[in-house]
Amino acid sequence: MKNLFFIVFIIFLSSSLMAQNQDKFEARTYVHGADTLLYRVLMPEAFDPQKEYPVLFFLHGAGERGDDNQSQLIHGSKLFLDSNNRQKFPAIVIFPQCPADSYWSNVEFPMIDGKRTFKFATRGKPTLPMKLLTGLVKEMKAQPHTDNERFYVGGLSMGGMGTFEILRRMRGDFAAAIAICGGDNPKNVRKYRKTPLWIFHGAKDDVVLPAYSEAVVEGLKKKGADVKFTLYPEANHNSWDNAFAEPDLLPWLFSHED
Repeated sequence: MKNLFFIVFIIFLSSSLMAQNQDKFEARTYVHGADTLLYRVLMPEAFDPQKEYPVLFFLHGAGERGDDNQSQLIHGSKLFLDSNNRQKFPAIVIFPQCPADSYWSNVEFPMIDGKRTFKFATRGKPTLPMKLLTGLVKEMKAQPHTDNERFYVGGLSMGGMGTFEILRRMRGDFAAAIAICGGDNPKNVRKYRKTPLWIFHGAKDDVVLPAYSEAVVEGLKKKGADVKFTLYPEANHNSWDNAFAEPDLLPWLFSHED
């Protein structure tokens, strides 16, 4: 009984500390006309408004959608809250939140043989969250304390799909990007082939099949693009755990400049 109490106490303490750390991400709202996009921002330690900092946007998956401006921090925030990472890579880190009834990218979900598939658009208007996100990127680029040569974007699952989409909608605005267990129409790769990309996927992913990432990688390689691809043999959909544990992830990402 004492051991069980101790385990419960440790879990509670860890959750409490994590929640306190996540509070370092300041809650903000981007407003454009009658529309709003909720987001959280982590400023560099010892932030100096006279300096210019890199900016990273991280897009969450479908399970973290909503309007609490909190759930989007579930996956990934720990990586950027790590004290060593904050010292080595002082940056402005932004986690926007997509509403529950929408998506980052223009994608349809047709059922084939009883299984959900993904049909990615090659043209058309952006979803409202994507439109607002591009507006937020432009707003951040207008700030005196941001380094416009070092803007980055990344995401997982739905956010990985959104990463590919924002790259094609804002060509040349990002110095590098990471996409975890996402996907895109291979016809779109020509629009972001000049952006260095590191793509991750789990070989056993049964939610978003690895074939979607593989098709993007193959298309980029045919275009002579600078692309890295890591396929984890034993990982399922949560391959972001593996990706976040990559020691070269942040050094690789922040080494790029436009």
